[in-house]
Amino acid sequence: MGGQNYSMTLCSMSVMWMLRMLWGRQRCMWPARMVTRRHGQRDTAQILLLRGAKYLPDKNGVTPLDLCVQGGYGETCEVLIQYHPRLFQTIIQMTQNEDLRENMLRQVLEHLSQQSESQYLKILTSLAEVATTNGHKLLSLSSNYDAQMKSLLRIVRIFCHVFRIGPSSPSNGIDMGYNGNKTPRSQVFKPLELLWHSLDEWLVLIATELMKNKKNSTDISSILLKQKGQDQDATSIPPFEPPGPGSYENLSTGTGESKPDALAGKQEASADCQDVISMTANRLSAVIQAFYMCCSCQMPPGMTSPRFIEFVCKHDEVLKCFVNRNPKIIFDHFHFLLECPELMSRFMHIIKAQPFKDRCEWFYEHLHSGQPDSDMVHRPVNENDILLVHRDSIFRSSCEVVSKANCAKLKQGIAVRFHGEEGMGQGVVREWFDILSNEIVNPDYALFTQSADGTTFQPNSNSYVNPDHLNYFRFAGQILGLALNHRQLVNIYFTRSFYKHILGIPVNYQDVASIDPEYAKNLQWILDNDISDLGLELTFSVETDVFGAMEEVPLKPGGGSILVTQNNKAEYVQLVTELRMTRAIQPQINAFLQGFHMFIPPSLIQLFDEYELELLLSGMPEIDVSDWIKNTEYTSGYEREDPVIQWFWEVVEDITQEERVLLLQFVTGSSRVPHGGFANIMGGSGLQNFTIAAVPYTPNLLPTSSTCINMLKLPEYPSKEILKDRLLVALHCGSYGYTMA
Repeated sequence: MGGQNYSMTLCSMSVMWMLRMLWGRQRCMWPARMVTRRHGQRDTAQILLLRGAKYLPDKNGVTPLDLCVQGGYGETCEVLIQYHPRLFQTIIQMTQNEDLRENMLRQVLEHLSQQSESQYLKILTSLAEVATTNGHKLLSLSSNYDAQMKSLLRIVRIFCHVFRIGPSSPSNGIDMGYNGNKTPRSQVFKPLELLWHSLDEWLVLIATELMKNKKNSTDISSILLKQKGQDQDATSIPPFEPPGPGSYENLSTGTGESKPDALAGKQEASADCQDVISMTANRLSAVIQAFYMCCSCQMPPGMTSPRFIEFVCKHDEVLKCFVNRNPKIIFDHFHFLLECPELMSRFMHIIKAQPFKDRCEWFYEHLHSGQPDSDMVHRPVNENDILLVHRDSIFRSSCEVVSKANCAKLKQGIAVRFHGEEGMGQGVVREWFDILSNEIVNPDYALFTQSADGTTFQPNSNSYVNPDHLNYFRFAGQILGLALNHRQLVNIYFTRSFYKHILGIPVNYQDVASIDPEYAKNLQWILDNDISDLGLELTFSVETDVFGAMEEVPLKPGGGSILVTQNNKAEYVQLVTELRMTRAIQPQINAFLQGFHMFIPPSLIQLFDEYELELLLSGMPEIDVSDWIKNTEYTSGYEREDPVIQWFWEVVEDITQEERVLLLQFVTGSSRVPHGGFANIMGGSGLQNFTIAAVPYTPNLLPTSSTCINMLKLPEYPSKEILKDRLLVALHCGSYGYTMA
């Protein structure tokens, strides 16, 4: 054949046919990318190209490059680029094609980047340029938001992946550019600086106008307006030059023309005008997400980019404005909050104000991000992945197998089998969690002790009597973490203070009531009364049980010689509370959290308060409102027939089941309705019915509660509407301590 003049095409009759044959083989010979297959495919393409095969699409318009990228065949793509260099840019442009699987594109670019340092830098620079172009299109108000947003974030994810991989060289992983080095690797971000500059200018503009119009910040639409109906190409808007502060004649309308009368009232008279902040907030937030991703990929794992922290602090007010106007932005684009404790605190009050259901969805979305799709409970192929436990020693045997199991596999799914039994599946897993729920608080293990109301549990300060107590606390944390990870409910209710410990929320003196109601009353009395001339002679030290012996423990350095006075009594009460509720059980708390955080990151669990954590772990109880009404007492002037009381129960009937649970928690400190119903609710000193006490009404006054005596202090509201509004504000704002809003 060497002497014959023939024509070959690199299409369906040659490589395309060969590739399909090889891919068919792939399905039968998993895992993919076997060495012989990969080299065979590459060699076939190389032979055909050497013999002059033409690069042509098939009858459906599919090219050999399309087919190679779809399968993630980087080696064959490398051969095609060697013979047709123009295909390099084609691959880069493919990153914008949402029909191509992102992981396949990553696979191809990862292989190409490993060939040489210059190829690596060329890929990154090209990706940065495409990302910058897409980012500017996204900032154009006439572009398609969803398409441009997805395209930008997709390209940036691929860029960051390739940047982290890099070619195999001694410098790999060292020269990441996060020290500000002017190195070739750090220079690949240079094209993106144009996008970040444009982003910064937009945010500065909005901040300036927000400040100028602070008195009427809720009606910002009178400041920045854009007329609807203009649907020109995105490139008609100058992306690099957002309007300067106060220069609304430069505000782009999508046509490239100025609007000198933007504030003269011409647009305000039009019903077709829209608020540009509302229109740009999502777009700017998506670019902020891309900026965070690029900053993060330059940092060592676990470190937050100082540049990004500085950026958020600089634009703090504008970002909060975006979130307040559209809280969905948090869940769509502000993922950095979950990874940056330095920034989370700035937005926590806004996040906590979002519906519980939305936060739950965000929680599980990020909890399972990066994990392969799988059923929550599945039958593993590998027999070694099955948790084999003994019924007669379920606590100890479960502790042993869980401690030896692969944590990553347990996150993906759980399979449990009881020794000597064949049954497996979700029902067996559910039974396993149910039994362990009871065993964790089994007094034989001395891990937890009942609270004063007899229905909730607190870590036992004397658990050291069990030599394995810290290992068991760690196991208890693992079980609760696993249950929460896989949405399995546990039949345990802990004290409010222990939920706070899990969340990292400081305890306060009211939490003491769960373990010692009388002591809590004494602390309350100290806070409520002037102790100046009472001669109590209290000091900042207390006598407490330390490993079975009573010892004087200072509450702070030199506490034994510091007297408690009217001025420092609040500090004394807080330190006593921390000693009783935290320091006395700190080793137990630490061991529990060590196990819990293996499956639930602290950054995610902080999305909730202590009441919501109880609902996440133990579920939403069914509440019988008629039983609640029947077992409620009234005091301080209220009677069952009073209009306020009738309005109250009508509101309870109207609100959702979740809000009823919040009300129960608000007043009693627990979502749990005891066995036997509301007649068996416990207070700090024994059985204590739900009680409603009258409080004189003043405008904006919220209901308050005393959880140790299950008392709701309900103001004498003038109407049912005001009562419902104030009650819901109290329930959704958090817990106690806020009487006005």
